[in-house]
Amino acid sequence: MPAKIAFIGGTGPEGLGLAMRFLKSGNAVFIGSRTEERAAEAVAKCQEVVPEGEIYGGFNHEGCEKADFIFITVPGDGHHDVLTNLAEYITDKIVVDCVAPMVFDKDGPRPTPPAAGSAAEEAQQILNAAAVVSAFHHLDAKSLQAVATPLQGDVLVCSDHKPAKKKVMDLVEEIEYVRALDAGPLLNSRITEAITALLIGINKNYKAHSGVRITGV
Repeated sequence: MPAKIAFIGGTGPEGLGLAMRFLKSGNAVFIGSRTEERAAEAVAKCQEVVPEGEIYGGFNHEGCEKADFIFITVPGDGHHDVLTNLAEYITDKIVVDCVAPMVFDKDGPRPTPPAAGSAAEEAQQILNAAAVVSAFHHLDAKSLQAVATPLQGDVLVCSDHKPAKKKVMDLVEEIEYVRALDAGPLLNSRITEAITALLIGINKNYKAHSGVRITGV
């Protein structure tokens, strides 16, 4: 049965790319934004790439109320405030946190985790009734949007909620050629989020679109 997936902050490159991939696999997608205009623009971009997909757009809180899975794809510096403002609409849903807080300085990207230890742990503190799952940090946004091209890589999935983790891992593998790996408890999101800054630096050095692949599994 197709899932209903809402992207909070879904107008950015990663949110758009994931939305396109999940539309292609037959799910219903809601693009959330702080403004209806930006949501409508994002919906139009997705429809250009996956015209047959079931997609809607609107305010972030509307997506939270309608979805089975809520993907958080906002910039790191807005993570805390966005979730705090949406907490009353999210309640006991499955929340997939894709955020990797970082800054860019003269040496390149550098992780800047919040006081909770990671964005995902911060999300779990704010959304205490939700099942927070940390995932999708290492798939390149540009590659995600090229839906006609098979996407290679592993998605490392962390959570303290085993049933929610299993559902998200199943969702991951709806993206053709992508594999989900159980990366342990939510605490490990401190590691997986930090790897994102490393990959961005590698991409810059090699003009590439790198990802993560775990061998021997």
